[in-house]
Amino acid sequence: MTDVIAIFPGQGAQQVGMLADLAAEYSVIGETFAEASEAIGMDLWALTQDGPAETLNLTYNAQPVLLTSSVAVLRLIKSHCPALNIVAAAGHSLGEYSALVAADAIDFAAAVQLVRKRGQLMDQAVPAGQGGMAAILGLDEDVVAQVCADASVAGVVEPANFNAPGQIVIAGAAAGIEKAVELAKAAGAKRALPLAVSGPFHSSLMKAAAQDFKQALAAIEWRATEFPVYHNVDNAPAPIAEVQEKLLAQLYSPVNWTGAVQAVRSKSDVAVEFGPGKVLAGLNKRIDKTLATYGAGDLASAKAVMELIQG
Repeated sequence: MTDVIAIFPGQGAQQVGMLADLAAEYSVIGETFAEASEAIGMDLWALTQDGPAETLNLTYNAQPVLLTSSVAVLRLIKSHCPALNIVAAAGHSLGEYSALVAADAIDFAAAVQLVRKRGQLMDQAVPAGQGGMAAILGLDEDVVAQVCADASVAGVVEPANFNAPGQIVIAGAAAGIEKAVELAKAAGAKRALPLAVSGPFHSSLMKAAAQDFKQALAAIEWRATEFPVYHNVDNAPAPIAEVQEKLLAQLYSPVNWTGAVQAVRSKSDVAVEFGPGKVLAGLNKRIDKTLATYGAGDLASAKAVMELIQG
């Protein structure tokens, strides 16, 4: 058996045309997208392949598409690798839902519906143009925290994603973000730039979305996970009775990916990123070079992962 840490990407990993080479060779990709499309009444595969990018990138479209992509890639690898043994999982924001599907805590179709609703509520929480996010590169956590505190005179702004050492994303009101970018540059940031996202995700401004999302979470049937899923809010697994609260808090709390990798690291020396792209694999190299992380989101990568697991 090959012990693997399963990791799942979040919003931003999507691209028009992704998984096309995998779908051409393996029917499970198309079958998984068909199942998801039926669950929410829209053709997710057509959106994924044809775009346009502006439509694919809408929060309430990107989230079900990414969850479906991750589950499709996972199903593909599992179908060819009986020796695959997932010993722990973590996901970046939306990826946490993919991890919970992988651990059989929630049915796939229900998860697709849930993240579609999550995306809609996140999109509605702050009117377009009034909030946003920015990436700050080359500053320590404490400096970024001080920058946010100083910029808050212009509007709410908070650390939102601790992606890797020296790579932190902030979120908040548009005016607060603008001021924080200015202050970060003055503090010596290598780069400080606004991100092309529709809202201030993982900030306190998302609490409005959490109120309505609580009902959606409560309507789902949850099961104990087959392996530990490390949650974003505290980088720890939780009993199933606490999962809904963790997912709710995740909406308006920072995602500490650095902490997630450090927390799961003891479980295995190998991690596989199930889903499109290699965003997390890149971050993992910056967090812990001793954790070998492999992408599986294209034909060559998926075949390499299968060979690795089949050993």
